[in-house]
Amino acid sequence: MSVPPLPELLAGAHVVAVPMRVPFRGVRVREALLLEGPRGWGEFAPFLEYGPAEASRWLAAGVEAAWGSWPEPVRDTVPVNATVPAVTADEVPGVLARFPGCTTAKVKVAERGQPAAADVDRVAAVRSALGRTGRIRVDANGGWGVEEAAQVLGRLAPYDLEYAEQPCASVEELRDLRLVLGRRGLDVPVAADESIRKASDPLRVRDLGAADVVVVKVAPLGGVRRALEVVQACGLPAVVSSALDTSVGMAAGVALAAALPDLPYACGLGTVALLGGDVTPERMEPVDGALPVRRVAADPELLERWAAPPDRVAWWRERLAAAHAHLTGDPA
Repeated sequence: MSVPPLPELLAGAHVVAVPMRVPFRGVRVREALLLEGPRGWGEFAPFLEYGPAEASRWLAAGVEAAWGSWPEPVRDTVPVNATVPAVTADEVPGVLARFPGCTTAKVKVAERGQPAAADVDRVAAVRSALGRTGRIRVDANGGWGVEEAAQVLGRLAPYDLEYAEQPCASVEELRDLRLVLGRRGLDVPVAADESIRKASDPLRVRDLGAADVVVVKVAPLGGVRRALEVVQACGLPAVVSSALDTSVGMAAGVALAAALPDLPYACGLGTVALLGGDVTPERMEPVDGALPVRRVAADPELLERWAAPPDRVAWWRERLAAAHAHLTGDPA
């Protein structure tokens, strides 16, 4: 679809700064620029360190939501997992309580400055809380080398892991880790996340046999339709995840999960529960472990309540302009 002119985007832009309930990957306040278009609301919220090229894909996703359309859904609800940040073991029950009805939990591991023992304690606490039938997946965000990943996953394997998400940074390391785990008799499937959403060629994961599962996020891949194409081309089971979106952005992730022909895993779309506020009174939070498939409209009062300071508004508007220039090839 065509990208609207920059003045049209800026006319419907609102910048918010929402506090996190607990820090998540170093984020304490989640900033986002929301776009109001003729088809509804979209979200532009690339993480602060991303440059214009990477941010332009997030803009394409926001434009698709507010000016375009999403594929037709094949299901009315989407099962979601709880997300457990790198908290202490005694904080785990309180975090899981924010995800009512969820029987799958994604646990952050390999947090910088924390020992592997902290990961083991956190996963053990999640297993204790979920019981034997609950599902646990861990996410290292590429924080381990191959040998360290194999060693720590060997310690975590007794807790019956569903899979390990992005245990190593590169596609080649993921491939090598799968071989090492197989040789050591460790039945821990490997999922690729950053190797899909941050790669110039996300299909290398498929070509190198680097993963058993792909994790896809709408915004980093440029929209629901583009993400659906990537999943279909990879030919692997997919988990749809979020990027600390507000409910506006979360609706796009749910739209992707609802359009997938097969959905064998719970999706990582419950992270609105980690936010201390939202832009709509009808937050996209799980009920009985699932989210409904629907559009979300931002509420004017909540946009005002969480409005970012003027200097941050100016920063985000400049960032939107830079991403728009990269997306359209128009420096003006």
